[in-house]
Amino acid sequence: MPDASNAKTFRWWNIALLGFTTVWGLNNVINNFANQGLAVVTSWILIMILYFVPYTLMVGQLGSAFQEAGGGVSSWVKALSNNKLAYFAAWTYWVVHVPYLAQKPQIIMVSLSWLFKGNGSFIKTSSPLVVQGASLIIFLAFVWLASKGTTILNNLGSIAGIAMFAMSMLFIILGVSAPFITHVPIATPDMSDIHTYIPKFDFQYFTTISMLVFAVGGSEKISPYVNKTKNASKEFPLGMIILAVMVAVSAILGSFAIGMIVNSNHIPADLMANGAYQAFQFLGNSFHVGNLFVWAFAITNTVASAAALAISIDAPLRMLLGDADKKFIPKALLKKNKRGIAINGYKLTAILVSILIIVPALGINGMNDLYNWLLNLNSIVMPMRYLWVFFAFMMLSKHIDSFQSDYMFVKNKYVGFGLGLWTFFLTAFACILGMVPKMNMAQDPSSWWFQLALNIITPLALIALGLVLPAIAKRTNKELDEI
Repeated sequence: MPDASNAKTFRWWNIALLGFTTVWGLNNVINNFANQGLAVVTSWILIMILYFVPYTLMVGQLGSAFQEAGGGVSSWVKALSNNKLAYFAAWTYWVVHVPYLAQKPQIIMVSLSWLFKGNGSFIKTSSPLVVQGASLIIFLAFVWLASKGTTILNNLGSIAGIAMFAMSMLFIILGVSAPFITHVPIATPDMSDIHTYIPKFDFQYFTTISMLVFAVGGSEKISPYVNKTKNASKEFPLGMIILAVMVAVSAILGSFAIGMIVNSNHIPADLMANGAYQAFQFLGNSFHVGNLFVWAFAITNTVASAAALAISIDAPLRMLLGDADKKFIPKALLKKNKRGIAINGYKLTAILVSILIIVPALGINGMNDLYNWLLNLNSIVMPMRYLWVFFAFMMLSKHIDSFQSDYMFVKNKYVGFGLGLWTFFLTAFACILGMVPKMNMAQDPSSWWFQLALNIITPLALIALGLVLPAIAKRTNKELDEI
């Protein structure tokens, strides 16, 4: 990989590989297969063409237009609109990590269960209140750890990220080849029939789109490298298109691999939590290496999740407090300890995440339903930050003559604005329909309604808090200035 500090040293293959490791992971395949079965193959093709390719190329143009801004979405919004909208963009980027932080302790516990017990009974037999109590302890321990400013987990996270990428590739290679090498039976019947891959475009299908959007989002992290790319106008879009092809091939082959191991017509309820481990266990048995793959994946997932937990407590908060106009943020949140940590910001994070860890356990029956619900909540909330990318691109297209870019995705302001509006609408549509619970209402009506209420209340409450903070800042900051 070229030195990022040198100008114009990145080539299209560097951009494609960097983007792939940033955007993609094995769990994206597992989670969407759990929602749609093998019909997800068609969904992957559609989401790549209609959403992911234009999304990444918009990011390229924005990053090129605002190369001094370091690629921050709030910086783009500030340059194209005003400070208040830039604050809301920074707030959104931070607050969508609350459900993300709430689930990481669950993932760590599932990984450790597979590492030491070698099975998925943990998610099926554990009490939600007990598990969420343990999740709260783990989360608060990481808040304390992050407040000490340690960098150990950051370094481990980079190693775990590479290992996770390797495990994803290993799964695809072994999963697709297993039936032909080991002659194990293929789990899903009629895999050669084209109708197996055609989704039923009904209401239930559209409620699962948010998970697809969630899976392919985040390419704005690559934007700072646009201006480090040699011949950016040609090589950056080529790199992004190759990235889209790599993601599509990985998603499709990964879905095939899962379909060979799990019957697409009878998907286990615990597939989102246990699916990757069950698949690696199946492959380990098929290739006569026992639980070797399970142990490797469990260790990798534990370290990657722990690192992501520590980093995501600190990094989004730093972006909020560093990028946003200080007049919209109460001065109390800006208070730092001797290590330069915004200690009150950490406390606010701890309060919000703790509420989201404990409250759902009071009304959702069964640990597996709780795990699946929190994952689906992430697919509703996390894409809210992508909306600001598309808003920024619409504003850039509207004022295209005022900004110079080495790379131009769309030169016509009306076409550019229309593409930005399309991706904005699709994201919002997916988030809203994603609020519908994925469980069978008839089996547990009270839990279904409880999940629906939480799916609606949680994003609204997080947005409302962002609206309230500027009012608090206006009053308290003035009072502090007068003291």
